[in-house]
Amino acid sequence: MSKDNKSITKKQFMKELWRYKNGSISRRQFLGVTGLGVATSVMAGAVPALIPRKAWSASDIGDRVVLATWPNYHDPANFEKFTEMTGANVQVNVFGSNEEMLAKLQAGGSGWDVFVPTNYTITTYVGEGLIEPLELSKIPNYAAEAFDPRFSDAGTVDGTVYAVPKNWGTTGYVVNTKHTGERKMTSWKDFWDISMNEFTGRTMVHDYQLTTIGNALKYFGYSFNSVDPAELADAEKLLLEVKPHLFAINSDYQPPLRNGDAWMSMCWTGDGKQLNTDIPEMEYVLGVEGGEIWSDYFAVPKGAEHRDAGYALIDFMLDPAVNAKEVLAHGYPVADSRTNDLLPKELLEDPILYPAQELLDALEFGAAATLTDPNRAELLARFKAA
Repeated sequence: MSKDNKSITKKQFMKELWRYKNGSISRRQFLGVTGLGVATSVMAGAVPALIPRKAWSASDIGDRVVLATWPNYHDPANFEKFTEMTGANVQVNVFGSNEEMLAKLQAGGSGWDVFVPTNYTITTYVGEGLIEPLELSKIPNYAAEAFDPRFSDAGTVDGTVYAVPKNWGTTGYVVNTKHTGERKMTSWKDFWDISMNEFTGRTMVHDYQLTTIGNALKYFGYSFNSVDPAELADAEKLLLEVKPHLFAINSDYQPPLRNGDAWMSMCWTGDGKQLNTDIPEMEYVLGVEGGEIWSDYFAVPKGAEHRDAGYALIDFMLDPAVNAKEVLAHGYPVADSRTNDLLPKELLEDPILYPAQELLDALEFGAAATLTDPNRAELLARFKAA
């Protein structure tokens, strides 16, 4: 491939290919830039076959699509581009826990067309008939072979694909090191202990049983996913002891951290990256005892009102060029090798996004049993009411 007899790299070719797919350049410009314009007419005529036809490109998908997702999790510019291309406005509902999402769907009438569940919840959605098998023909940008199976396998249940990967990450905590003095934070024991002492009134925890209870369990060296009554009793004792010292229980923790009201919070990868980028003294910590590694997915709930628009949005977000913009905005790593090929080297080597192997090895994926375990649900309710 050449232009004016100058070769271009594979990465440059892919960049121009995605620009063509997104409508940023014309077919003539694509052929000229890549050098394919000087090939035979047969080759030139075959170029469109290299580009998956979007299932929604020739049809009216309606004027809106409703997405249920997590805080600080998307690039708004991508939603604006989607609306420009399709005419469908993206309405975003933000949730702080998978329990909230499950309860909303169980109650019926969620109004969602797409939602973003975490790996360990998908079998529950399938078992309760709340999620539909995906029509992969409507998602031509999904290429299973491009994804790391560690972060994509949970979307397939009994051989049927119900969800496709969005991104993955870890759950640690972020701490403003301006207030830690000489103390080096490395563990969940550090997190809970300092919350009751130097950081009293300055710490936040998630409004989410999996992580708040799970990380209390790590204080004692128990599994993040434990449902053992005796171990949960230890976690509850710790949480009730910490409760009077907390600033808040809230999964949308960036605003208080940014304005200085809070100094530390349980934190997901992308929030840690966003905060550290803007405020370098905000340090992201993975407890040496372990904790959570997770992957999130795009899925379509049963009875979605704007079903075609939902599929169109998923397909758009899985375009590697769009997905790369998402990563640059939200700071969560993705498992799509096509997207990673478009990202800068320094991002792919960032220790917040890609922690040291010994820290990753200690992490656990969430377990399905924790989502519906009554003891964990009741524990969190008592903790919040105390």
